[in-house]
Amino acid sequence: MPDSPLPMDPIAEARRQWSAHGWDPAADGMAAVTSIVRAQQILVRRIDRVLKPLGLSFARFEMLVLLSFTRGRRMPMSSASARLQVHPASVTSIVDRLERDGHVRREPHPTDGRATLIVLTEAGERLVGRAVPAVNERVFEDLGISEEDVRSLTGALARFRRAAGDFDDPHPLPEPLG
Repeated sequence: MPDSPLPMDPIAEARRQWSAHGWDPAADGMAAVTSIVRAQQILVRRIDRVLKPLGLSFARFEMLVLLSFTRGRRMPMSSASARLQVHPASVTSIVDRLERDGHVRREPHPTDGRATLIVLTEAGERLVGRAVPAVNERVFEDLGISEEDVRSLTGALARFRRAAGDFDDPHPLPEPLG
């Protein structure tokens, strides 16, 4: 990744080349995908600058925040896998590191002998209390584009994710009787 801005947009040039090589029907899609991947790299770099001094990766940060949102600061590992949309082996790796650092602990599930709960420790809660404000202030509150563009981008990506089968819209609840 360059330390200073490039003199031109390499994705715009790639789009131009795509069209020049006869691949015009795919040029906009290539530019969109490449732009999303590049934006992801930029955002991960920003997030890493904030979280690395706290000893966290984004995956461990997400796990701690997820646990901080739950009642009792605990949840089954399988639920964490579903909520974070990552493979169970990844959750195990994330929890192993957080447990080693004293931020979570594992407990047996009280009613399901096959399940394990992940529990946020007091040290984990303190770390969330430092990490969330830092990420909010240094990354999430100012992405470098307007609030309108942020909302538009989020909406477009949500529509893409829904169409790709990432999630279903919630079904309306029935009206109460009588």
